[in-house]
Amino acid sequence: MRIPDHIGIIPDGNRRWAVGQGLLKEEGYEHGLAPGLQLLRQAKAYGINEITYYGFTVDNCKRPKVQQEAFQKACVKAVHMIAKEGTSLLVVGDTRSECFPKELCPYTKRTDIAGGGIKVNFLVNYGWEWDLSNIQSDGKLPMIERLHSKDISRIDLIIRWGNTRRLSGFLPVQSVYSDFYVVDKMWPDFKIRHFKDALEWYNRQDITLGG
Repeated sequence: MRIPDHIGIIPDGNRRWAVGQGLLKEEGYEHGLAPGLQLLRQAKAYGINEITYYGFTVDNCKRPKVQQEAFQKACVKAVHMIAKEGTSLLVVGDTRSECFPKELCPYTKRTDIAGGGIKVNFLVNYGWEWDLSNIQSDGKLPMIERLHSKDISRIDLIIRWGNTRRLSGFLPVQSVYSDFYVVDKMWPDFKIRHFKDALEWYNRQDITLGG
């Protein structure tokens, strides 16, 4: 099987899942933590070299305060859980904003933890406009070197849960040639077979990168 070098994960549907379970919307984020860890372990087992999780965006900070606090708390927990798994960890997002959890500032430079290993990128308070804001700063450098996300490589496969077919501003430069797979289940309903199905689907695609 041809395995993608780098996968992007959009874990959507936490709030809709919570409502369906008779919970408050903000209670859904906590239930998305275990799936993220399961997926990481599966990615390592398959020999995938890099994985990027979409935590929350600048636009998500327009949501009610109680929801903001819930997804910020969930992202902090997620990063701390991932840090115990043996990874090369990087958090990317606008640290100048009050929405960025200050507990994650130490990870805004890539950090090898527990011996290093798979590259794990976590987008926290990320915005595509913020990411591209340095594009005009120095025309002598390649565009990729001017991104805030410059240490994140091109993505081969993006998997989005929640049955929604849009990128929602997810790393527009790195995703330029990504294959895009949608899972109709909500993220807290994650099953290992969702990931396996995505990889099998990717294996059947004709990857030419425009050539």
